[in-house]
Amino acid sequence: MTEILVFCETNEEKLDSSTGELLAAGRKLSNELSLPVSAVIFNPNAEMTKEASSLGADKVYKVNDPKFEHKTDEIFTHGLFETCKQIKPTVILAAKTSLGRNVAARTAYRLKSTVAQDCMDISGDKNTGLISVTRPVYGGNAQAVFTFTKPLNQMVILRVKTFEPLPIDNTKIAEEITLEIPIPDAKLKVIDTVKQEFEGVRLEDASVIVGGGRGLGGPEAFEHLEELAKILNGAVGASRAVCDAGWLDHSYQIGLTGKTVTPDLYITIAISGASQHMAGCSASKNIIAINKDGDANIFKEASFGVVGDWEQILPSFTATARELTQS
Repeated sequence: MTEILVFCETNEEKLDSSTGELLAAGRKLSNELSLPVSAVIFNPNAEMTKEASSLGADKVYKVNDPKFEHKTDEIFTHGLFETCKQIKPTVILAAKTSLGRNVAARTAYRLKSTVAQDCMDISGDKNTGLISVTRPVYGGNAQAVFTFTKPLNQMVILRVKTFEPLPIDNTKIAEEITLEIPIPDAKLKVIDTVKQEFEGVRLEDASVIVGGGRGLGGPEAFEHLEELAKILNGAVGASRAVCDAGWLDHSYQIGLTGKTVTPDLYITIAISGASQHMAGCSASKNIIAINKDGDANIFKEASFGVVGDWEQILPSFTATARELTQS
């Protein structure tokens, strides 16, 4: 057994918020397997390496190449694959992001190893070096534990927000190692990059989410959800039916084919709670449901529920939230 490797993503000259979560998971495995935790960062700056160290990395591998400026799966897959070939990690941790889940799966294929997707928990056996993961099955209606069979290049893709980052320790200084990896030209050429403009908190990072479903009746209703989300310093999400209808962009979609979220509080309004949707939010710490159908599946998952017309319930709910936050 060698080490636990964390694939660190970057976002506008900073480490992505998922890095702290992965390093926390890595430290848990470190205690169980007695292995060091390493981070690999592509095109890092000094602040990134310092932050990775303070969040729990024992070593930081740096791979520098201008080609990493464009976040293409092809380039990052090559970088992670060559990194793994050099250091032969026991475990590789990646986040379930649009980049992480693709790069990790492709890297596992090249390494001829196994990959576990959408994991919610992880543990290690010191005697065997094997990793066990907990992940949802049957559309999120149940959870199952799977164990790897070979203690090398065990690729684990963790659901975002399943681990809390450890407290920052600025006294910790990680060993920095620069890897020389030749990066070939990508077959895919990036012609232009258009940044999506958004205000407030990103859906993936929000501790409070207000989600709307098809029962709202149309896109205009989401103005009321945005008002409540703003009061609670949260974000707005939606079901697949809403996005398919064109009421909101698919970047708002929560569910099996959308984004996976794990907020402290998820307020659902006119969402029935179909298994496809619940697969993306079942790990929410608390769910509040407002739906006029008392038999809706969402009430089986909710901590608190209100049966009734959202147009009558939401205004008073919003007014109370505003009063409580301003008091």
